[in-house]
Amino acid sequence: MKKQVYVGMCADLLHEGHINIIKEAAKLGDVTVGLFTDKAVASYKRLPFLTYQQRKAVLENIIGVKHIIAQDVLDYTPNLEKLKPDIVVHGDDWLKGGLSGTRQGVVDTLSKWGGHVVDVPYTKGISSTEIHKSLKTLGVSPEIRRNRLRRLVEVKPLVRIMEVHDPMTALIVENTKEGLIEYDGMFSNKKIDILSRGKKSDVSVDFTSRITTVNEIFEITTKPLIFDAGYINLAESLQAIVKTLERTSVSAVVINDQMHLENKLKDDIHIFADKIESAKAIQTTKDFMLIAKVEDFDSEKDIERVKAYINAGADALMLELNDNTLNFIKNIRRENKNIPLAILSSNFNGTKVSELMDVGVNIIIYADTMFRAVYPNMLNIAKSILCNDDYIENEIDIPSIEDIEDTLNIL
Repeated sequence: MKKQVYVGMCADLLHEGHINIIKEAAKLGDVTVGLFTDKAVASYKRLPFLTYQQRKAVLENIIGVKHIIAQDVLDYTPNLEKLKPDIVVHGDDWLKGGLSGTRQGVVDTLSKWGGHVVDVPYTKGISSTEIHKSLKTLGVSPEIRRNRLRRLVEVKPLVRIMEVHDPMTALIVENTKEGLIEYDGMFSNKKIDILSRGKKSDVSVDFTSRITTVNEIFEITTKPLIFDAGYINLAESLQAIVKTLERTSVSAVVINDQMHLENKLKDDIHIFADKIESAKAIQTTKDFMLIAKVEDFDSEKDIERVKAYINAGADALMLELNDNTLNFIKNIRRENKNIPLAILSSNFNGTKVSELMDVGVNIIIYADTMFRAVYPNMLNIAKSILCNDDYIENEIDIPSIEDIEDTLNIL
């Protein structure tokens, strides 16, 4: 009887190194691949480009793979205790670094029934990181970018989104990472898009010019984008916007209900719900999301608005953070435990991320922080140069153009 061999694998971008691991494992016995689910991969690095089913379909056609099962967590223990394999095969890159603890857990588990680990020499000249970097240079397909937000919401406990208003801020969001934490996507804030053009935030800006900026951002980034459309008066206008955004590969549109605002056009619950329904009816893909922003909520009565929007087909709800938000979310979750909830805020004012997650928040959107941060710095340096005839740049902490290019990882 052949020995049972287990190989844990992400297999997002299958390369020579993966094939070598499978080939070496097959020499030892019948190979079962524990294929990491999207959720498992997203727990320790970026969301895979390919879905679990797509990655599984590729592996099923690789010589040497007998069986494939889902591995839902980075820890091998649950699958190993279920299958009790004789051998676990992995590249020897896990002997050191962050995965060494995972390897020790595998060794300890296998020892219970006399199994052991085989560490295959890492294939030189092959790097998934470098392949991913090359992919960023080429860009991602509209379909992969568009469905990425929905996939993130499904597999990550919290999705972090940062406001961007031009390609440079988009590159910062694309590349900024602290340990395992990074921004999952970008937010095109209508108010900031207007202000960045030197106009007051209540002035109308041509939709086409905003789409041009989005396209420029998409040329140099890979992450999904949520587009803030604000208040849309006519259902026909919203339909046209949805069609354009979907073609552009935007992942989601936010529309405001403006239920309680004085001296402005405002809808009743049914008119706004009808707009949602009409917009969802003309979508050509299931990936695109419509997010209904619930304005000025403060009572149990406002829960009826939420119910109407969900019934009309809204894919998610958005709330601004204020003193009533946490209680209002609790009321929403009593009625609906599954609808994704996004929180929009410039300043969380002491509210902890853990508190928001505890009440059921899925997405945090930092609304205008990048724009507000850059303005005072530009103003201060402009004043400094103007007021100092003997201004010397190296006396002030200003990076060179070359340093900025290196930091942004411009490809």
